[in-house]
Order: sequence, then structure tokens, then C-alpha cells
Amino acid sequence: MTAIDPARTVSVVGTGTMGQGIAQVALLAGHPVRLYDAAPGRAAEAGRGIAARLGRLVDKGKLDAARRDAALERLRPATDLAELADSALVIEAILEQLEAKQKLFGALESVVPDDCLLATNTSSLSVTAVGGTLRLPGRLVGLHFFNPAPLLPLVEVVRGFATDQAAADRARATVAAWGKMPVSCADTPGFIVNRVARPFYAEAFRVLEEGGADPATIDAVLRESGGFAMGPFELTDLIGQDVNNAVTRSVYEAFFHDPKFAPSLAQQRLVQAGLLGRKTGRGWYDHAEGAERPAPHTAEPCDAPAALVLHGELPGPAAALRAMAEEAGIKVTQVTGSPSAGFFELPGGTPLHLTNGGSATTNDPSRPRIHFDLALDYRTCARVALAPSDAAPPQDVRAATGLFQALGKRVSVIDDVPGMIVARTVVMLVDLAFDAVGRTVAAAEDVDTAMRLGVNYPLGPLEWGRALGAGWVETVLSYLHEEYPGGRYAACQPLRRRAAVEESLL
Repeated sequence: MTAIDPARTVSVVGTGTMGQGIAQVALLAGHPVRLYDAAPGRAAEAGRGIAARLGRLVDKGKLDAARRDAALERLRPATDLAELADSALVIEAILEQLEAKQKLFGALESVVPDDCLLATNTSSLSVTAVGGTLRLPGRLVGLHFFNPAPLLPLVEVVRGFATDQAAADRARATVAAWGKMPVSCADTPGFIVNRVARPFYAEAFRVLEEGGADPATIDAVLRESGGFAMGPFELTDLIGQDVNNAVTRSVYEAFFHDPKFAPSLAQQRLVQAGLLGRKTGRGWYDHAEGAERPAPHTAEPCDAPAALVLHGELPGPAAALRAMAEEAGIKVTQVTGSPSAGFFELPGGTPLHLTNGGSATTNDPSRPRIHFDLALDYRTCARVALAPSDAAPPQDVRAATGLFQALGKRVSVIDDVPGMIVARTVVMLVDLAFDAVGRTVAAAEDVDTAMRLGVNYPLGPLEWGRALGAGWVETVLSYLHEEYPGGRYAACQPLRRRAAVEESLL
């Protein structure tokens, strides 16, 4: 399917930040662009705003002045919907109200030709429902741009239940011609990104609610160990607690209260208190001018153990730690005939395990044990979290801390919460990604692309799952499920199938 010819008109209805951004993208792709807004004078004002932004790009040397001038020649504000009659594509970016969108598209059908493609930029409503009252619902697609639209490359191309495949294909080709990265998905709550990303926020909030660690420490562990660009507390302060909470609640309601998508009571309390993040000056953090940002909990320097005993082989994600310890001058003696889930034995006799999703304490409260958290890459990460069991002796906690410090890591000692921080977050992301692919929401490649580009994850969750092994992911989820019965951590069927296939190949 070919893209819409750049000589054809693209119209944008709704001229807020998103509408202006989409219009700018279409303009710079060469289209004549019409701007319409129901509020008098708003379209003309938006046109001036776009001109100012293009001017700043010229000043910074990012846009040629001649190209700017040509683009502005093609930009026309409209005062009536009838002026959009020559459109080949109309994209709406109005308020997130189903009835308002249905009314708009109904009015557009009486104006534009039958071959005009209609698109909604909704992020939370059903594309099927938006087009449900149309005479020709097959030509309506979702084009979910990410804010700011001129900068972020991802666009989710959403097929409603009645959307013609030809319409979806043409929309995808057009978005690609505009220099964006389109991903195709079915009309499901949250589409790809807002569906799969929920655990990134929810698991961090649950760790906080359980007293595992404070926001600054959780953010630091997810950034410096997990490889995420921002932690969930600082990110939701940037997004707005009300916005993030509304998306979470919308997805939760749309999935009929599936426990995997349950909202956070702690975040709800922030919203009720009006502490919405940067825009109100305070959220999880104080953003007032001159306010000091709280530091993550970081352990004081400790002596590294001179020697360790390695029982078995460390699980795949942690396999590099043996060589790293030896490179740091620590003698490692391996015991043969040990269990497959290997661990270090510290000088005081305490086992040091990669977290398996369970608590370090609850299975055997009298036995000392220390868990360490998952890292994206143990060689390059800057921080590692430790969770001692209640019986772990302080000298072995210090030895474990000194071990990772000798490997060049900052260490955060947190409370004994099942799955710790990075591990429980990542396995839930992997589980929801497997579930989305299994339910034909999107192809695996599109899910990974969406999560890398839409929310800047260091790896796509399916790619991450392959690196960890589906069996390891399923094991962590199974232990979490034992600790928290109720279904939230029950591994989805496609993930269980993949784990079974992997096991059969061993």
C-alpha cells in the first residue's frame, strides 16, 4: 500500500500541543495542512505557534529557512469544517471524550470524500467505539503519536474492529513516509505502550507501599542497575501524577479489574492531595526552586571478602559475576555437584543468591540468606541492590556489600521484598509483552520497537525475555505468585509455553 501523496491535503482537528505537533510533522513532510479548532481564533493562534517553532529550528540550524517558508505557505487555518473538504487525511486530536469524537467524525463524514482517511489520536479510548457510529467505519484508524510529536519517532497504528486492512496499511505507509516509526496493533486497552508499560510504575509503587525502599532509592536502582532512562517516581512527576494515574485506572477498568493492572493506592493519595508532580511543584519529590533532591540509600564502604565459595553455576543473568570477582582479586572456589541454581557462599556461611522472586526470609526464617537484584548488565551497571533475610548476620551483609563495591558498584541495601526491584519489574514487563503477542495485539517485533521508542526502554521486553530465558522469568513469577496469591503474578500461557519449549531443548 502506498502512502498518501504529499500533494494531498492533511487536516488536523484540535490545535493543542499534540495537534500542533502532528500538523508540524505533516507540514515538513510536504503536505498542505489545514488546522481547525471549534474555539474561535484557536486555529490561527496554533498556526502562529507552529511558525514560531519552525523559526526556532531555523535559528538553531536544524531547518533550512527556505524549507520553513515553503512549509508555512502550505499551512492554512480553517474557520469551518467545510474548508476540510479536499482532505485526503483528517487527524483529530481533541479532548478524550468518546461522544465528542463520535460527533466530530459524524460531521466530517458529511464534508470529506468517501476515500478520505480518518484518524483518531486517542491514547485511551477504543478506536472501535470512536468509529462505531460512522457510515463508513472501515476508513477510521488510530494514529497514536507520542508527545512531543515532532521529536518522538513512534506512532501506534491501531486497527479498530471495523477498520479495513487497506486503510490501516495506507496509514502505516503514510506515517513511515513522514519519517516516523509506525507499529501496528489491534484495538486493545492501552494499545501496546500503555498496556505493556504498566508494571514499570506499578511494581515500584508496590515496593514503596510494602516498605521495601524509598522513591529515590527505587529510582536509582532502576536507572543504574536496570538501565532505564528515568525511574518511575521521577518519570510520573514529569508526566503528571493525575495523567499517569488516569491511564492506569482506564486500562484497569477496560480489562475488567484484572489484578495485573491494579492501580496504586499511594499514587491515588498523591492525586487526591493535589501533589501532581512538576506542574504543581511537588509530587513524589519536592520540585520547588532550591529544593534538595533526596539521595538514594547507598551503603558505606565495606571490606570485600578475600575468598568466596561458588556452589554450582550462577544463573544466566548473573554468570559474569564469577569472572568479575576473580578479576577483582577475590579467590573463587567452586564446589562440584551443587544445585543448578548456584550461589556464592560468603565467609560467614550465608548464601548470596540472585533473587528468584521469593522473599529471602519467608521460606525458612531461621536460615540466613541474602538476595541480590537483577541487572541489565552486571559489568556495566553502576548500582546493585541487596536484600538480606531477617536472619542474615550483619558481617555477611557487609561482606556482600564489599563484594559488589569491589566490582565497582554502588550498593543499596533494601528490605526483604519478594522479587526486589528490577527483577519483579522486568519479569512483569516480559509477561505482559508475551501476553500481548499471544493475544495478537501486535507482532513481537512491533512490541519491542514500541517499548524501546515509545518509553525509551533499554531493551524490548521480548528481547529481554530471550536474554534472561523464559524459564527464569517464569520461575521468578511463580515465586512472586506464591508470595502474592491472587493472579497478579501468574505467568501468562504464551510465556509458560515458551518456557516449556526451552526446557525441552536442554
